[in-house]
Amino acid sequence: MHEQPSPAMRVAYLVNQYPKVSHTFIRREIAALERQGATVLRFALRGWDAEVVDSEDRGELGRTHYLLYGGLAPLAWAALRQALATPRRFALALALALRVARRADRAWPWHLVYLAEACALVQRLARHGGATQLHAHFGTNAAEVAMLAHALGGPPYSFTVHGPEEFDKPEALHLREKIARANAVVAISAYGRSQLWRWARLEDWPKVRVVHCGLEAAFFGEAPEPPSSAPRLVCVGRLCEQKGQLLLVEAAARLAAEGLDFDLVLAGDGEMRPQVEAAIARHGLQARVRITGWISSAQVRRELVAARALVLPSFAEGLPVVIMEALAVGRPVLATYVAGIPELVRDGVEGWLFEAGSPSAAAQAMRACLAAPPDMLAAMGRAGRERVRARHGVDAEARRLLAVWAQAEAVR
Repeated sequence: MHEQPSPAMRVAYLVNQYPKVSHTFIRREIAALERQGATVLRFALRGWDAEVVDSEDRGELGRTHYLLYGGLAPLAWAALRQALATPRRFALALALALRVARRADRAWPWHLVYLAEACALVQRLARHGGATQLHAHFGTNAAEVAMLAHALGGPPYSFTVHGPEEFDKPEALHLREKIARANAVVAISAYGRSQLWRWARLEDWPKVRVVHCGLEAAFFGEAPEPPSSAPRLVCVGRLCEQKGQLLLVEAAARLAAEGLDFDLVLAGDGEMRPQVEAAIARHGLQARVRITGWISSAQVRRELVAARALVLPSFAEGLPVVIMEALAVGRPVLATYVAGIPELVRDGVEGWLFEAGSPSAAAQAMRACLAAPPDMLAAMGRAGRERVRARHGVDAEARRLLAVWAQAEAVR
């Protein structure tokens, strides 16, 4: 790309929920854009009343404008004002909202709410000096609100697709329509780009660019501590079906039956915690497997440093940021061959890759890691640290994102 991003660029970010413990990468991206000279306005649908465990996330609460704050009445009033002020644009946006409601996974009243949120967003943007670009994270409802806001006369919009939700139901989310109307679309991996190309019109393929999630330079400021001599593995992520923690407990039970010494930390929380706890109890692993609940990014880092390696038995993914964090602190990664993971982790170089959905394959990788000598673990950690530094520096990726928007503006 030859276009240079404008230092005066004003970007409005739109996220379904922000801040959030699992959305630290968005906060990092925003901070990196601001270091590049961009002005970033933060908008979210919700999140002002959620539990926030990270001190940096708490700082974002006061910087974020919440569209659902106050309930539906302010949204209805915003929609009425917009309909009276720009009746033609409102009618076109209403028709668009009803069209994307067809075959969607949510009924049409939800899409009228998204339209009202778009009205509120356009009006909030006008009160705060406007924006040259509106960017949504995730191709779900935030992207729809951004699309409707553009139809109402708001700024051009783009959105970042992470997966796997968008790839599970592309037609219900009307990805094709969202891509067609956007001026740019961001995938976080080459795999993600390929999945978007599956659903985009051929003429829209050039819009889809790869911009990685990134880590700050502070992650690489200190030399990593040597790999832990303790036989400890850590799994970081929401306790849910796609992350595969139940399979991980099954793999751990196999290692325990063999008499291997190990500890397994499940860092996170989520809707499947009762089932995971029941599986731990059923296998008698209470002394070996610990669930932390939600923890801050600093606590995640401490858990990674205290472990021998990170293990992720995921069934579906985008490209987990925690893999980058583990590699940055010199810890190998055990993960499945899914989505964008093999683009970062190479089997036998930065860790171990194993087939998804197989307790025996997970157990085999865990067994190999627990038996690996310290020099092998250290070499994997060094390789991973250099690979993530080269591919996932957040400031370099922020420059890439600004260039994507500059190119979109130049061809408009």
